[in-house]
This record gives sequence, structure tokens and C-alpha cells, in this order.
Amino acid sequence: MRGLLSVMMLSCGLAAPVLAQPAAAPNAAPNAAADQALDLATKAIALRSVRGPGNQTPQVAALYKSALVAGGYADADVEIVPVDDTAYLIGTWRGSDPKLKPLVISGHMDVVEAKPADWQRDPFTPVVENGYLFGRGASDMKLDGTTAIAALVDLRRSGYKPKRTIVIEFSGDEETVMKTSALIAERLKDAELVINIDGGGGVLDEETGKPKYWTWQGAEKTYADFKLTVTNPGGHSSAPRPVNAIVQLSKALEKIGSYRFKPELSPLTREALAKAAPYEEPAIGAAMKAFVANPADEAAIATLVANPGTVGRIGTTCVPTLVSGGHAENALPQRATANINCRIFPGHKPADIMAELAQAAGDSGVTFSDVTEGSVANDASPLRPDFLAAVNRAMGTVYPGVPVFPAQSSGASDSMWFRYHHVPSYGASPTFSKESQDFSHGLNERTPISNIAPGILYYRSLFTDLSK
Repeated sequence: MRGLLSVMMLSCGLAAPVLAQPAAAPNAAPNAAADQALDLATKAIALRSVRGPGNQTPQVAALYKSALVAGGYADADVEIVPVDDTAYLIGTWRGSDPKLKPLVISGHMDVVEAKPADWQRDPFTPVVENGYLFGRGASDMKLDGTTAIAALVDLRRSGYKPKRTIVIEFSGDEETVMKTSALIAERLKDAELVINIDGGGGVLDEETGKPKYWTWQGAEKTYADFKLTVTNPGGHSSAPRPVNAIVQLSKALEKIGSYRFKPELSPLTREALAKAAPYEEPAIGAAMKAFVANPADEAAIATLVANPGTVGRIGTTCVPTLVSGGHAENALPQRATANINCRIFPGHKPADIMAELAQAAGDSGVTFSDVTEGSVANDASPLRPDFLAAVNRAMGTVYPGVPVFPAQSSGASDSMWFRYHHVPSYGASPTFSKESQDFSHGLNERTPISNIAPGILYYRSLFTDLSK
């Protein structure tokens, strides 16, 4: 009997995925696991797990727990912890050697807001159509989460017994305040390493739909917000003064807007830029290669800084995002403020970046304060040989010959909280998509269901290698 996934793909006019793997690999056609992943994903998408009134993240946690318990977990080993209007889940598969630190598989259950009136179809009514799963959370990241759950259940049913304890956890507010993310990382700060299934991923060729390359995420830039404030006695607008708070702040913002932090490389970004260069436009790729060869190459830097897709990959960036000033149309401003949003290259402290911005502004009358919320500084994860070997083997098993290399994200994920506790964390989702069809956080979010069965095999290989 065909699996549900194969039936859905054929009904859409698509062939079921051909899985390249060694003949000796167990469960070569994990139809039951793939069917479970898709079924769980559709049920999870139907739950509106958005922060605020009616938040159904706790119901997603209950759904995931029921799947784990039905798959062999003891009820007591799958904990759901309520936090405000949300919840987080921690499921533990105990290894045979309690002295070994656990392997953590990390994800999140919440999604960003989606307004039905803006979508072609209701965002919380999952639809499988033309080989895609549609709905809020399809790509970020309910299908990835349920694929990992199905892979773990499949491993348990196959008789695998891990030597190292495997913990799967899902935060409940990663898309907003990350309160549960911080709580989980604090509880699991003794972990050996973290596989964050909400990071990394592969790119499909726009024309052929075949995999071009796959990246794992080994670092994130630190998010920071700095508030600039200028105060002034003010007065009547008919009697202008030499110093105007709005003008003073504007001059400082102009200097900050034109300021460029020193470009830099880390071992991770050196490899990432060098290996990604062939997949960029020729001029950008050439600049990336030149920058790797010489980080002081001014021509290469100018090209990379001018391109929005690469400016954040070669150093810290800071940009004004909010400005406010004055209190009345006919009064001199007594206060003017602005927000500077920074994405800080790993290895730098926010306080040092704020001091550098103050120096760039060059005006002691402009005060700076750190108003960052929900973010902590974190350095890059090390290039661990055990992780690199496991992830290369897993990806090579499912997609032989597809290039694999690291990446650094300019956004934030739950990895930030683990890295803050000096626990190596690696974004390593097996999902592939076309760059033109990346609708995470956007309208009509979707993901190819052809990712599911290969994803099961990938996760089985990766989780086994890192826990045996």
C-alpha cells in the first residue's frame, strides 16, 4: 500500500522522491514516518500558535507530546511547561551512558502573525497542492519540527538505543520575546551540542528544481538596539537658538549612517564566503573570493558593501530605524531620539560597538543607551569535527554530491541562547527550497513536501551519529 505522502505527490502530478542511500541503510523507504510527519504538520498548522489572545501554542505542544508518547516515550519523559500565554516542551530519550552530556534537538512551535484577508487562502487551514504544503508555519517551522519527531519515533521503533541521551525541545515564543527560549537554554546548558532544526537548509536550482548546495548555520550576529537622545531647554519657535535638538541629532545620525565598521573574517565566514562564491553573480562572487584572499581589498569591500545580500556577511552593520523629536509645531524641540539597530559580528561586545558609534557621532551632547530586549551576545560555534563528519555523512547519504558548507545568519534564533551558555549550536535543517519561493514570515507560506522522506533519512543518520 502506498504511503500517504506518495499518494499526495502522485495526486499532484509529481513522482515520489527517489532517495539515494546505501543499500544497507535500515528503513530505506520510511513511508510511515513520512506520513506521520505530514499528518502532524497539517494538524499543527491548523493551530494558530501566535502570541496574544487565543494563542494555541500549548495545543501544539500537546499534539507533539501525544506523537512522542505514542512513539515510545514515557509520559513523564515529555514535559510541557506553561509560560504566560504559551508553553515549551522538553522530551527526553535516555541514553545508556548517563555520564555523557545530552544531544539536544531544538525547534519552536510558535509562528508569526498572519492576516487571512491578505492571503490567497486561510493561513491556518493547511493545504497540500502541487507538491507543496501551504499554511503559516509550513516552512518556519512546523514541518521541520514534525519531521524530526517522526524521525525519532522511527528510530525508536527500529530498535536503536542511543548511548548519549537525546533531548528534543520546542520553545513557544521564538518569533517574539524568546522567554521560553532563554528558559530552555538555562535548563539544558550542560548539553554537549545542539542541532537547531530552525536553521541552515538547502537551495534548489530555479530552473531544474535540483539541489544546488546546502548550508549549516554555525554563527549568528548579535542583535542590539541603541537609543540616541538629545535634550534641550527648548523655547518659542519664533526665537530660534543656535543649538536645536532635532538638528543636533540629525547631524549625528548622518555621521552614523555613513560610518562603516571594519570588515572582518572568522574561520567560519572565510569558508562560507569561499564556498558560496561560485553560486553568486559573477561580480559578487569575484569580490567574495578577493575579500577572502585579502580582507583589506578596497575594491572587493566596496562591491560587497553595496550589495544588500553581502553587506551583512563581512562585518557589523548598524542603521537608524526609528526617529522622534519635538512636542509641538510652534515650539523648539526639547528632546529628540533615535534608534540604531545593529547586527554585531560574533566576537564583539555590544558595549564596544555602542562606544564606537558614539565616537563616530562625535558629539558629547548625544547620549547613547543600550535598550536591547530579548537578545544576548554570542560567539560562533566551533568547527567541531564530530558535527562536521556527521552532517556531511547525513547529507551525502540523501543528496550525494551536493556541496555542503557553513553559513552565518544575520538574524536570531534559539541558538543564540545556547551559545550564550557556551553550548555549541548548529542550524542544520534538511529542507531545500528555491530562493524565489522562500515565504517564511510572508504571504502564502509554503514548503515542498518532497523534503519529508529525505529529511527522515537525514535526521536518522545525524541523530544516530551524534548519540551513539
